[in-house]
Amino acid sequence: MRPGGGIKALGSVGAGLAVLFVGSLAFNAASTQERWPGPLDLVRRYPWLILLLLAPVAVIGLWPSSRHGRSADQIVVDSFRLPARHPNFTGRSSALRRLRSALTSGGTASIHALHGMGGVGKTQTSIEYAYRYQDRYRFVAFIDAERAEILMSQFVAMAGELGLSGVQPDQAVGAVYRLLAQRGRWLLIFDNAEDPEDLLRFMPSGRATRTGHVIVTTRRAGWRAFGSSIDVDLFERAESIDLLVSRVPSLSEAHADRIAELLGDLPLALEQSAAYLERTATPPEEYVDLLTLRMDQMLGHGTVADRPGVVVGTLWELNLRQLQRVRPAAVRLLELCALLAPEPIPTDLFSRHPTLLDEPLRSACPDPVEWNTVVGDLVGLSLARRNGSRLVFHRLVQAAVRSGLTSDRRDATYRTLCDLLLAALPADVESGPSRWPGWQVNLPHVITVVGAARESAGVGELLNLAARYLRTIGDPDSALPLAERARAVTEALYGPNHAAVGSALMTLARIQRDQGQPTIALPLAQRALAIFETEPRRDNPELGGVLKVLGWVLNDLGRPAEARPFAERALAIDETTLGRSHPYVGGDLNILARVNRELGHHREAIEQADRGLRIYEAAYGKDHPYVGVVLTILARLHDDLGEPARGVPLAARAVHIHESAQGRNHPDVGCALTVLACLHCSLGQMTTARGLAQRALTILEARRGPDHRETVDARQALALADS
Repeated sequence: MRPGGGIKALGSVGAGLAVLFVGSLAFNAASTQERWPGPLDLVRRYPWLILLLLAPVAVIGLWPSSRHGRSADQIVVDSFRLPARHPNFTGRSSALRRLRSALTSGGTASIHALHGMGGVGKTQTSIEYAYRYQDRYRFVAFIDAERAEILMSQFVAMAGELGLSGVQPDQAVGAVYRLLAQRGRWLLIFDNAEDPEDLLRFMPSGRATRTGHVIVTTRRAGWRAFGSSIDVDLFERAESIDLLVSRVPSLSEAHADRIAELLGDLPLALEQSAAYLERTATPPEEYVDLLTLRMDQMLGHGTVADRPGVVVGTLWELNLRQLQRVRPAAVRLLELCALLAPEPIPTDLFSRHPTLLDEPLRSACPDPVEWNTVVGDLVGLSLARRNGSRLVFHRLVQAAVRSGLTSDRRDATYRTLCDLLLAALPADVESGPSRWPGWQVNLPHVITVVGAARESAGVGELLNLAARYLRTIGDPDSALPLAERARAVTEALYGPNHAAVGSALMTLARIQRDQGQPTIALPLAQRALAIFETEPRRDNPELGGVLKVLGWVLNDLGRPAEARPFAERALAIDETTLGRSHPYVGGDLNILARVNRELGHHREAIEQADRGLRIYEAAYGKDHPYVGVVLTILARLHDDLGEPARGVPLAARAVHIHESAQGRNHPDVGCALTVLACLHCSLGQMTTARGLAQRALTILEARRGPDHRETVDARQALALADS
């Protein structure tokens, strides 16, 4: 029951009793009875005393209903152009509380901004505030502030609404605030304002500053100098699901969650999505597929009841037109970012390679002041957020910008992005973790670009590099489709015998070998060798690389005698072309040590592994993963020679290196643990060996698969520990 409800009920009873009293007097006048039945006789005996007691209660009961008795959706104070309350308003309780606190904490009216990107619900939050706190105001006005030139005409109209018609434009603002001050508490909402300077002459002064509140909704930053600024962010996922399920009751929470994820929890997009589902009755699975595959086109479908004509696809058009006039370099930066992944984008992807950009962005990059201005324009319009040295864009901002690009413009932008990514990313990804940070940041962007761009030399090269990186970090499953597409793209562009095809084939061979498929890897490596053998440069480092791969694969197939000539030839080429201390020579010695171990030449293998270890430590330092690989080989060789005590510290060091550099679940950790388990078995320490072997098996089954040679070795080590 609302406050005062009990008094109203009592008043209604009193009104009824008053009617009964009057009727009783009439009954008494017409009756000859000297005594009335029951308590009614009190009315006969003391009529005017009873009337005095009932009159106040009756008045309360008959008084017109106050605003508390009206619908919560009906504004009862005087208002000017205030839109209807949204019937499905969701969330924003915290923002409303903070707004109320900000408005009531000061003694005078100042600007209190609701700031956020387009579509987050700033306008609806301000309207909800007006209705939620309507009993605190005598007058509420909603003013369209998107165009400064129409503000004055709205104040003239507001003056007429307040009872002052025919006011001159230059007197309208002062007149409105004088009338508002006379009324008492008031609230003005300036919706979608662009520039604080445009509003300053429309702000209250004098007595009016003590009687009212001003709310501004805006996409632009820079309002804190004029008052408080409250950031209105995207919905929390639970709020997104609530909105969708309330609008489309047949929608499951799982489907709502997926739709919210695809739309990035942007409230306007969720409203638009719900409207589309209601209107078309599209099955949720089909709608998710449409959003996944054709997001750019879907942004224009669906309507929002309270914002006719406004859809996500057109939400940022005005900002982009304004930006194109004043800062075309910012628009070009936005176009480039729109074709990247919805993940943080490092700004130095552009600023470090200005010669790869077109004008006017090329000229802006070298100048720190101009570059910060370009980036600041995107941030200031809430088209992007700046997170340190990275820019963050909402996925729907990107989709809306993409949908506005012509086919030729899009193709040109993808070509530029390929060039930028190739310039930014290290090509020697196998050199170790020091080369990985750039890849970790930019891999999502590489995957996005190669997934959407037309086939080109840049796309083929990026595909091959990304496959090599994923293989190096121990993810051959993700690397394989990229390497296969790299081969297809390069073959389509250059024919079957080009060096770029050979590079892709060599990457594929390495991945297949990592996946425990040496029989598939062998013909790939052989074909790559045939391509490089026909190259004019017989000392091509890639020739040494493919010879090394052939040595690996043949050794895995149990054919070490055939593997040895390839490994020896790789060593000779790399020593001649690169020098005896080059890291590639360390790799050649690594494979030779493995081959000689299989051939039973353990002392020769130890000498080669020791030399490879010294090369790697000198080139990369003592904690590089390649050092861990050689230590694992050396530990295994000492176990073969009956020297497990010498092998244990080597294998333990290898485990530590791989865990520190690559993570606890990298396949190299599993291989080192297998060798360490075997060494403890040789020392009779079965309990320790069993724990090590079990962990190795868990890692390798997950990362290599149950039938991979390395997994089989771990399983055998576990069986040995259990025997």
